[in-house]
Amino acid sequence: MTTLTPPRERTRRSRGSGTGSAWRVIVLNDDHNTFEGVAFALAQTIPGVDYESGMRLANEIHTRGQAIVWSGERELAELYHEQLEGYGLTMAPLEA
Repeated sequence: MTTLTPPRERTRRSRGSGTGSAWRVIVLNDDHNTFEGVAFALAQTIPGVDYESGMRLANEIHTRGQAIVWSGERELAELYHEQLEGYGLTMAPLEA
């Protein structure tokens, strides 16, 4: 007599898109935010970004038209996206 064990459910540890790629938070260039305002918002929102690195990102946003300011897990990407929008930054839709 053969005893079958029921299949075990696989638990997901990742909260990403399921494709293994990180979610990207992208800030777009606009005509109403100053370099200083962008740098301040980034420094207040994104872990590991201080005002000086925020100014470098602001310059990249200005010269390239956009910059990826953070990438990682979906929930945090949504949080940072929302917070940066709250500072008045022009945001691209979240990308995975």
